[in-house]
Amino acid sequence: MGEVIEMPTRKIGSQGLKVSAIGLGCMSMSQPNNNKSQQQMIQLLHTAIDSGVTFLDTSDVYASHANELLIGQALKGVRRDKVQLATKFGIKAVSPETGLIVNGDPAYVKEACEGSLKRLGVDCIDLYYVHRIDTTIPIEITMGALKELVEEGKVKYVGLSEASPETIKRAHAVHPITAIQLEWSLWTRDVEEEIIPTCRELGIGIVPFSPLGKGFFSAGPNLTKNLPDSDLRKHVPRLQGENLKQNTLLFERVTEMAKKKGCTTSQLALAWVLHQGDDVSPIPGTTKIENFKENIGAITVILSKEDMDELEEIASLVKGDRYPDAIMQFTWKHSNTPPLSTWKA
Repeated sequence: MGEVIEMPTRKIGSQGLKVSAIGLGCMSMSQPNNNKSQQQMIQLLHTAIDSGVTFLDTSDVYASHANELLIGQALKGVRRDKVQLATKFGIKAVSPETGLIVNGDPAYVKEACEGSLKRLGVDCIDLYYVHRIDTTIPIEITMGALKELVEEGKVKYVGLSEASPETIKRAHAVHPITAIQLEWSLWTRDVEEEIIPTCRELGIGIVPFSPLGKGFFSAGPNLTKNLPDSDLRKHVPRLQGENLKQNTLLFERVTEMAKKKGCTTSQLALAWVLHQGDDVSPIPGTTKIENFKENIGAITVILSKEDMDELEEIASLVKGDRYPDAIMQFTWKHSNTPPLSTWKA
């Protein structure tokens, strides 16, 4: 697809945030198995911004701060108002075996924000997410610290990642939530029953991560073959054994449909997410400029009701969990926090 693609913007939430319809997840740019240089990753980030993809997503936990430092380097000399910068806090450590260590303590919220501002080289974070919910602290307590950061001008908008409907509602009552980040793709649909309706009822934007099934709709069934053991995807049940055989059938059917539509498998999978509504801005990640250009080409893929129905039927084939058990314990289904009435500071 050689034509110049005009990247539309979308309104995320009810507080005024506007972002590119497709964002850029930056985590993989700093992974240990990424053999690209820092300069190549900066070039990719500049290509994204020049292409109109201005919604950049990172976290302080990605590569132990290295990802935020990379983005900070890339943004030097870039007009600050060209970029909507999202980062996250709350995960202090991660391992496929032991799961996550999560912290939502107010003092830590402030400390984490100061660290991110410094590494990113900015004086304000556009969208600051609670990366995972600390279930030992009422969400109202964590939100109180975030509200103060907004009042201090250090954060513009607040978001939650992997939060249950109850947690979203309680957080939103303290300070407006602008965006919910969640896993949503052709093969991850569990958010549709309660979380998506909750977001829409409250006027909260939706930011799907892993919209290409953790790279499955790009690379197909061979995705994990050359990944190091440190890559979380090596441990994802969906990408192993009998589950993988079943999910390969899903991949083959999406690929077959994409050929008929004149697009790639990943473009069709991403177009499906984009067609979920104008309040949705997915953040596919990549380390390759050619893959980035392929991803933004999904904007031009138009899906009819018949196409959507066919994809709905194909998606029902998916088998297996999206994370290993140790990580599943930190997803939205397990994110409710104690009542505020029980809290003793």
